[in-house]
Amino acid sequence: MIFLVQDGRRVHVIERDLTEPDRIVGELLQPGGYLKLIELGLQDCVDKIDAQRVFGYALFKDGRRTRVSYPLEKFDSDVAGRSFHNGRFIQRMREKAASLSNVRLEQGTVTSLLEENGTIQGVQYKTKTGEVLKAYAPLTVVCDGCFSNLRRSLCSPQVEVPSCFVGLVLENCQLPFPNHGHVILADPSPILFYPISSTEIRCLVDVPGQKLPSIASGEMANYLKTVVAPQVPPELHDAFLTAIDKGHIRTMPNRSMPAAPHPTPGALLMGDAFNMRHPLTGGGMTVALSDIVVLRDLLKPLPNLNDAESLCKHLDSFYTLRKPVASTINTLAGALYKVFCSSSDQARNEMRQACFDYLSLGGVCSNGPVALLSGLNPRPLSLVLHFFAVAIYGVGRLLTPFPSPKRLWLGARLISGASSIIFPIIKAEGAMQMFFPTTVSSSPPQK
Repeated sequence: MIFLVQDGRRVHVIERDLTEPDRIVGELLQPGGYLKLIELGLQDCVDKIDAQRVFGYALFKDGRRTRVSYPLEKFDSDVAGRSFHNGRFIQRMREKAASLSNVRLEQGTVTSLLEENGTIQGVQYKTKTGEVLKAYAPLTVVCDGCFSNLRRSLCSPQVEVPSCFVGLVLENCQLPFPNHGHVILADPSPILFYPISSTEIRCLVDVPGQKLPSIASGEMANYLKTVVAPQVPPELHDAFLTAIDKGHIRTMPNRSMPAAPHPTPGALLMGDAFNMRHPLTGGGMTVALSDIVVLRDLLKPLPNLNDAESLCKHLDSFYTLRKPVASTINTLAGALYKVFCSSSDQARNEMRQACFDYLSLGGVCSNGPVALLSGLNPRPLSLVLHFFAVAIYGVGRLLTPFPSPKRLWLGARLISGASSIIFPIIKAEGAMQMFFPTTVSSSPPQK
């Protein structure tokens, strides 16, 4: 929490493991997230890690391909997405934190929150030598990731696992569209490719459900070669097979969890411990960084965090003020994943094709959705308008040149299917806070 140090506060960071992590998550930072890094003065954390600039996406479906670019014309030339090894990025941020005199960075495992009269006073943790200690602070920020052991007392977690990612690294090959993320609308679900260094490309194969083919028995390699490889773009096919043969196959459950906090004096949840969305759109770090900026702006006027009543009111405001940005990115991720998966339902497949064709039109039809995806314009109303514009576009295609009863029925099912995708996600996110945050009590007390 470097922004707290910048405000003259002391920070004690306790991390379970301070060695460089090796993960297949947190590798793509959208341009909106990069802008938040700039706001926090952390943009140099993507320097010197061989991070690659990302300028948009390429979409592939049934032999067709199209490219959509981030709308970056109004921004400085440095503003773009970034993709990198997550561990290198984490280490750069740790180095930044450790260089500050007001930060104490310690390796240890937090075992519990210390509560007194309904207020969190700090944490109990075990050091790397096994010693059990307690640390006290007026504000405890819990950000222990998607497998959080501490969140149950601070929120009502409703975790869903719609699919898993199977990760590979392709080496010394070129993407069809350099410096772009690549999304293949494959059967049964999407395949992603994006650069993570100047010589490496990350491949993430989405596998619906929670049961994966066995890696140890060779089932996974066979699945990747027989089901996935034929759907990979020709430019990447050989490198994809080589990566499978090397055997460094990683897996990760894709989790989704709406934010459902129990406002608790003295404590705050952040990151994946608090809120998760399907990683298809790479929006996780953008949401987390946006949350940090909201929290920084709320706490900045507070001269003393020991004023428990005032701090609690400011923290309550955080949960509402974050909603429009976070919920837009969350809803887009969940809805887009469902649209991009193949289905036995003809109406769903028509929606999938309509989405590909709509984005291929260019202009406002691609700029609007990509501005949402990139975090550059995360507005809830814009999301809903574009989502149903895709559905209506799909209906229009069905009814051209001559509507028939069968096509009219299919069009009605398409609209109904689109509604059944997006409205439950919006409901789970909290429609009032998402669309009308000013109607919800959220403003911190005036000084």
